[in-house]
Amino acid sequence: QVQLVESGGGSVQAGGSLSLSCELSMASVSMRCMAWFRQTPGEERKGVASLQGRATPTYADSVKGRFTISKDDDKNTLILQMNSLKPEDSGLYYCATILYYECPPLVPSNFQTWGQGTQVTVSS
Repeated sequence: QVQLVESGGGSVQAGGSLSLSCELSMASVSMRCMAWFRQTPGEERKGVASLQGRATPTYADSVKGRFTISKDDDKNTLILQMNSLKPEDSGLYYCATILYYECPPLVPSNFQTWGQGTQVTVSS
């Protein structure tokens, strides 16, 4: 059974940086669409970024130029480097994946498997 385990969340002041990791087991990150989502209380889960193979990553407009999604095939890990963080970036960040030939639109219903989430808090 495919499993995802996120790590790297925490608290940071606005303008700071954090790096999130998502380790994939029982599957290969190089063969799957991998994505990050964010959820805040009372709101729906929203797509942040997605990546498949060597294709150009997809980013939500709100994070373009500040966040970078990447993968480490040797460690079978997805990474989200978050720079110039803003308070509105706060939330529970989830890693998700689907086995498909290309990444689908970045909406939760398009992804099959989810991690447990890691909290990011950005203070002003």
